[in-house]
Amino acid sequence: MLSYRHAFHAGNFADVLKHSVLTLVLDYMTRKEKGFSYIDSHSGAGMYQLSDSYAQKTGEYKEGIARLLSAETQQATPEALLPYLELIRDMNQGSSDHEISLYPGSPGIAKAILRRQDSAHLFELHPTDIDYLNDFCQRWRKAHVKQSDGYQGVLSLLPPPSRRGVVLIDPPYELKEDYPKAVKTIIKAYDKFATGTYILWYPVVKRALVDEMEKTFTDSQVKNLLQVEFCQRPDTEEYGMTGTGLFIVNPPWQLKEQLTAILPYLQTQLKKGQDNASYKLEQLVAE
Repeated sequence: MLSYRHAFHAGNFADVLKHSVLTLVLDYMTRKEKGFSYIDSHSGAGMYQLSDSYAQKTGEYKEGIARLLSAETQQATPEALLPYLELIRDMNQGSSDHEISLYPGSPGIAKAILRRQDSAHLFELHPTDIDYLNDFCQRWRKAHVKQSDGYQGVLSLLPPPSRRGVVLIDPPYELKEDYPKAVKTIIKAYDKFATGTYILWYPVVKRALVDEMEKTFTDSQVKNLLQVEFCQRPDTEEYGMTGTGLFIVNPPWQLKEQLTAILPYLQTQLKKGQDNASYKLEQLVAE
């Protein structure tokens, strides 16, 4: 199944959580001079035009990144969120906060942060998005783009030569099989490269599927696992994503503290309805 297009959802509340965390993790990795590998299992197009018909049809970015940018003058923004917001703003120079035109996918975040000594390995299967991704990476010398299965691609590159690496796995979850498959891929990756940082994104659509992911992780040998979740609405049996979350293996030591500041701010600024937004931050497995 290759019907999913992230262009419909670019810049929404789930991207805000995922990409603010990714920005903090990649920034942390650049504090050491030695290079590292960034591996992205489901890369998408790299960059999205918010003025196109996909983004305009749903307008999800208006309740995500656009709302955050316009909220900065109303309430003090947590310092930990500033690198992400500044990155988005830099990409939209000349546009007003309410009329941002570009939003980066995870490769766009990485391209803005990675240095000459760092490499990016980007996997994408969709026949249209792979063309966009190749165009986006055309002048990025240390980017390696492949139209192949991202799960296998991640495993084939571990451990990286530098023994420093960040892996992002964020499948579209079109199939229920993606939930266990994504977790099992990280467990296998951890067996090969236990010191890497792994970020697994998930949607909250059916709580039972997330509970099963948690159980699979806690029953495994994976250590130092942080779980963060932000929900715009309470869980429901109806169709649709009510929340979003990340499992993070070997998070940077400051990340939990940074998220402690970010999550209440997101709860205030990105809530949908009357104070129904909630968040969770838990060390699911100890170091």
